[in-house]
Amino acid sequence: MGKDGKTVRVATDVGGTFTDLVYFESDAATGDQIIRTAKVDTTPPNFAQGVLNVIQKAAVDLNTVDFLVHGTTVVINALTERRGVKTALITTQGFRDILEIARANRPDYFNLKWVKPAPFVPRYLRQEVSGRLHTDGSEREALDLSHLPDMLRTFRADGVQAIAICLLHAYANPAHEQAVLSEVQRLWPEVSVVASHQITREWREYERSSTTVLSAYVQPIAARYLDNLEAGLREGGYEPPLYIMQSNCGVDSVKHARDIPITMVESGPASGFWAAAELGRLLDEPNLLALDIGGTTAKCSLVRNGQVSIKTDYWIERNRLNAGYPIMVPVVDLVEIGNGGGSIAWVDEFDKLHVGPESAGALPGPAAYGNGGTRVTTTDANLALGRINPDYFCGGELVADMAAVRRAFVQLSERLQLPVDEVARGIVRIANDNMVNALKLVSLSRGHDPRELTLVAFGGGGAMHAVALGQELGVRKVIVPRGASVFSAWGMTMSDLRRDLFINRFVEAERDGALAQTQAFLDELMHNARAQFISEAIAPEQVDLQVYCKLRYQNQEHAVEVALNSDESLTEHWPVIAQRFHSLYEQHYTYRLQAPLEVIGFHLVAVAQIGKLNLQALPITGRPLVEAHKGQRPVDFALEGIHDTAIYDYALLEPQMHFSGPAIIEDAGSTVVVHPGNQVLVDRLGNLHITLTQEGAAS
Repeated sequence: MGKDGKTVRVATDVGGTFTDLVYFESDAATGDQIIRTAKVDTTPPNFAQGVLNVIQKAAVDLNTVDFLVHGTTVVINALTERRGVKTALITTQGFRDILEIARANRPDYFNLKWVKPAPFVPRYLRQEVSGRLHTDGSEREALDLSHLPDMLRTFRADGVQAIAICLLHAYANPAHEQAVLSEVQRLWPEVSVVASHQITREWREYERSSTTVLSAYVQPIAARYLDNLEAGLREGGYEPPLYIMQSNCGVDSVKHARDIPITMVESGPASGFWAAAELGRLLDEPNLLALDIGGTTAKCSLVRNGQVSIKTDYWIERNRLNAGYPIMVPVVDLVEIGNGGGSIAWVDEFDKLHVGPESAGALPGPAAYGNGGTRVTTTDANLALGRINPDYFCGGELVADMAAVRRAFVQLSERLQLPVDEVARGIVRIANDNMVNALKLVSLSRGHDPRELTLVAFGGGGAMHAVALGQELGVRKVIVPRGASVFSAWGMTMSDLRRDLFINRFVEAERDGALAQTQAFLDELMHNARAQFISEAIAPEQVDLQVYCKLRYQNQEHAVEVALNSDESLTEHWPVIAQRFHSLYEQHYTYRLQAPLEVIGFHLVAVAQIGKLNLQALPITGRPLVEAHKGQRPVDFALEGIHDTAIYDYALLEPQMHFSGPAIIEDAGSTVVVHPGNQVLVDRLGNLHITLTQEGAAS
């Protein structure tokens, strides 16, 4: 808190198209709050410049900021665009080819010409060391580092900039990896180096190797980016610690993020889904479908009982043609597709219309930007249907270039031999179908009925499509958060310092004495987690621990996470915990077995409270709804036809205001499309609650 009793918190979020900022200033004495938002174009490859630009645009005085958190796509972009550094791998003798052997998860099974994705480290840069551990971590063969100097000389000659170290069974005992890491740092202190035990303590050799390699591949890029960002902020007058959003819905210190950058791989989406969970707690809506539609992608996740699911089974570039690459770090459980406002519509050789995954990005952007874009995007289709106001485009910062939009539609219209309005409807409907399928993957496919869920839609395009998606899924209500276009940045200001530890510990639960030994191991883990935060000057009372026990039926391959209550122990409460596992297993897989159980490990969540905002209710001035009414215009709702539609200014809506669709609600960063027959209510925080009728269909 500042000397004047005011607290200023700032969050910045770098997306594929835009860089967002949220500014919160709260006065402890009066309870007053000032909230500002800003948005600028993302500035690849110098993403840090976009952050400094949005800070300048929002007129933020960095000298007054008490807390600044940053989320970025720099890691995922470096991976997908192959902009990392030349990386080498040191592994156990006999495991040099683990990256190429990979898994037998070939997706395009009947394609005889299918080619396996190339590993990030070519074979000539993969070297082996002698030495071996057993699965329990005991030493089977002593480590031999006599050839390491020659390896490093070869790597130097080949221009290697980063080294990944991943040895067999290091998850059980990191001693051999620690020895290799120490010797590499002694012999070649300038090289960037990371070992698997620093990132993950779970088994699965290929996944650990891939994770370590990918982290090493982006480490110098991420370190340079974070150094430049921190230097720019310090020069601007910012003095407190800089926090970085992680993929596990928590923030961490910039030092930890610099050392293990792979934990930032999905930092932007994670903050949005955490924000949805926080909003759900504020509104007493614990079960949510969260949908984030940006300029490049649409992402969705399930919030169940107020909790966002975190997993380590995460893959990049995985699709129906590509097996992808695994990253075994804590990542919010999400589904992502290449459909956003900038997704390009195109026609294949069979004259079939598609939308995405290619995006127009920020430059040239959709045709409506007037920056030379010549291909139709989802945004252009929404403009053509009257859903977006061309005179209030991008919050009035631009006037949509409708002449460019019409020119862009000509080619598609002629190719499909359909009028422009039909093509535009088709684009929106295809985009919606793609998003509905993604939402089903995180709900129906996992045993959750969408009719029991509320859809929270955010991002620049979330509110544009949410009602149509909700009607198709059968959800009861759609919530559009206030400031939806910068909702992910808002989520960062609501996040705590969080670290997730996944560690394997195989135990046959019914063996005599096994549970007591396992509980002792768990107690030690919890003690070490608290000690780590205390060593960073965080008071013990600020630290909360949540433990998940990973259980499976005997001899099965994968496990189910079972949450343990704070007063539960494996020794005293095993029957209750086991019954909880049976119920969760049945929910996931529709059946349960009469078989012994095995403990295969733990997921420990350590959270340190670093202060959150308490949002204040908006004032009610008694302003009549008519003052927020901007006029009428015809809007094409596709399957529901064209309707003369009321247009509202979101900034002038107050709590307790309510009205019916068809309606368009215009905000500076997004447009809310309310289909005919649906009811809108503004809550105390300024969020829109749209109660759905199921008479319409997804458009």
